[in-house]
Amino acid sequence: MAMTENFKCNKCTCQLPYFLPCEVSLHNTTKDCWVSYRGSVYDLTELCNLRKGHQGIELIIAYAGKDISHWSYDNAKEHVAFGESINSTVNNRPSWLDDKYMRGNLTKNARPCRIINVLTGTEAVILICEEDTVARIQERFLGFNAHGTSYTWKFEGLPIDTNCTLTENGIVDERERFLEAGLPDDTYIPAILCYYNDDLTEQ
Repeated sequence: MAMTENFKCNKCTCQLPYFLPCEVSLHNTTKDCWVSYRGSVYDLTELCNLRKGHQGIELIIAYAGKDISHWSYDNAKEHVAFGESINSTVNNRPSWLDDKYMRGNLTKNARPCRIINVLTGTEAVILICEEDTVARIQERFLGFNAHGTSYTWKFEGLPIDTNCTLTENGIVDERERFLEAGLPDDTYIPAILCYYNDDLTEQ
């Protein structure tokens, strides 16, 4: 599985969830403030509450739900003008990059996933993270089908390993190839077929 580039952290980034940029963008208020920075996602809501009214917090709030990778720093000196309380460092990093605020990783590739319910004939195209395992994609799909875990997922007639990503299952993202050929990037989206197991899973 691809790993995001970020600072050394006590948390194992491979165990943290991956987020789409559009998911981070939903957290865009003072009461729910997330940002992404160099491939990592941080929840700065607590910091905004603790430092309410302090110099620099307004800038963080202004970028709530956005990527702030351009706020790079060198030797713990911010290129962005923060107040002293915000600019204080922890383990040679700004306090707003403290490990306790990290919630996960920002995907390196948001890709579409086409899922077809063989039983009902319905289908949906959802946006997923390249790094998502199929098990995680099944969790995302529960919003469309509460019994999503009661299905066996297959691609081209073969069962899919739910512990692996789509790419690791041989379902690659070919959008760049289509664009290079002068075709729309959604010319073809591989279809995953879902077969109902009839195990009476409760909603």
